[in-house]
Amino acid sequence: MERGPRRFARVRAAVRQDGGFVISHADIRRVFERAEPGPRKAHKRELMACALDGFEAAGIAATTIEDIRARAGSSIGSIYHHFGNKDGLVAALFFAAIDDQATLCESHFAAATTPRAIVEASVRSYLEWVAAQPRLARYVYMARSTVASGPAAEDLARRNKARYRVLFDWLDRGVAEGTVRALPRETYVPLMIGPSETYCRAWLSERVKASPAQHVAVFTEAAWRAVATNTGSGLKT
Repeated sequence: MERGPRRFARVRAAVRQDGGFVISHADIRRVFERAEPGPRKAHKRELMACALDGFEAAGIAATTIEDIRARAGSSIGSIYHHFGNKDGLVAALFFAAIDDQATLCESHFAAATTPRAIVEASVRSYLEWVAAQPRLARYVYMARSTVASGPAAEDLARRNKARYRVLFDWLDRGVAEGTVRALPRETYVPLMIGPSETYCRAWLSERVKASPAQHVAVFTEAAWRAVATNTGSGLKT
């Protein structure tokens, strides 16, 4: 299989009407506007958009501040002013993406009234977000280890803790009432999201055609069965 920046550049150019994805620069810019609102942040948003283009084309490690400056027609000083350094720019893009995903997740959580509903809402929002934001989803996969091992690691850990608080509150309630298995805490999210992430990666690399959003029912059911007790899942003992 083709790997690395060339594969991402090839996928980025693909436009499909058979359940695949269509690239929308407008959608990307709306995400940046929510992360960095207001006319005074317009140049910062432009730098983020140009950085995303550069990282997709050449990868994070190979893209330099000078590359981003040239794409944006800006100055080196402006980039350092807004982001501090390249690590800050990588993290700013990453957090804009995961915050956008979290916003969708929270909207689904608002309607959940049972542990099963919260598990299904987590998976549904994940699949729907990847389907709606394929460029940002690819970037999140690309940048995750860089951010997690870089200067923004503590910020990421804090955001993840806040992001999963509601989910774990409901899972704890499910354990207490006997519908959710008592598992090591760090295993719940991989069990719930792991299969969906595998499928999303396959879709983004064009190894499968159907959009992740088309398989919401399949993956939400699988996620619930992965963490539910026999009583909670409805399976016979």
